[in-house]
Amino acid sequence: MKTALIVPAYRPTEDMIPMLERFAAQPEFVPVVVNDGSGPEYAGIFERVPKGCVLLDHGVNKGKGAALKTAIGYVLQNLPECDLAVTADADGQHRYEDIRMVVESTRKHPGMLVLGSRAFDGKVPFKSKFGNGITREVFAIASGVKIRDTQTGLRAFDRACMEKFLEIPGERYEYEINMLLYAAREGIAMREETIQTIYIDDNSASSFHPIRDSFKIYACILKFAASSMLAFVIDAVMVLLMMRLTGGQARLSQTVARIVSATVNFIVNKKVVYESKQDWLPEMVKYTILAIVNLIINLLVVKPLSDLMAGRFFLAYLIVQVIMYMLNFVLQGKLVYNRKK
Repeated sequence: MKTALIVPAYRPTEDMIPMLERFAAQPEFVPVVVNDGSGPEYAGIFERVPKGCVLLDHGVNKGKGAALKTAIGYVLQNLPECDLAVTADADGQHRYEDIRMVVESTRKHPGMLVLGSRAFDGKVPFKSKFGNGITREVFAIASGVKIRDTQTGLRAFDRACMEKFLEIPGERYEYEINMLLYAAREGIAMREETIQTIYIDDNSASSFHPIRDSFKIYACILKFAASSMLAFVIDAVMVLLMMRLTGGQARLSQTVARIVSATVNFIVNKKVVYESKQDWLPEMVKYTILAIVNLIINLLVVKPLSDLMAGRFFLAYLIVQVIMYMLNFVLQGKLVYNRKK
């Protein structure tokens, strides 16, 4: 059987051609290159794509995720002899030896998603530090799985995974983090193989935009923030309403408000934020315990803090909720909706 070497290429460097030439000369590899709308100024590079490679053309730039899915779809439909696929970047950052190592690891561990993970030692460009440092922690919270290099473009997987990965949403860089989240949630084991860290010209050829693309990658945080804001609004409105109805009974008002807001928050977080497919009961029990702890902290802290702030109850309540929000994002991801096998 053969391996499809998938190379999504948007404005590639000259380093892509030697890589393709070397793999095109190997009978067990079929390079599949996607020109993701690089433009006429890069036509000369694509004209030199060696014989034996499949060259696909988007015409206009659609994004790395779209390019990967185009290539995966082509392999599934036209290359039945390829039982594996390995993705590699077009900027020369992945060594020949490392690509082969990841492929060999996949053959030794069938059914796994094998990642060529960088060690991030020595001099590392800011974009790579930014992209991996925060994302690594966010991914661990959102998925319950720890990965050293969440943004590596060197990944190998079998034909069964190809069919699943083809349906994953995301057209640009968010597709790669979505792939890891999908694997974690569906129980697809992931294995990391350490590869050499190579940055050419301080990684200037990378089209990763640290603000725009990180905004998409960190969608989990944004969804959690939106869910928490919804719960906060419900909680705050209920507190004010109950304070009026009970004649200022602070603890009773907080208790009733928290029951209502926590119910809404649990459902939204399960279905939308963490997209958990696990049984409702175990997660509901863990969430309830966490909600009770939150309520106890609120009952013990808000009123005394309010007294210290000259009776400004609602301001004290807001301060405590902001602190609890940050703690709850971590605790819910690691404890309540943890899908780690």
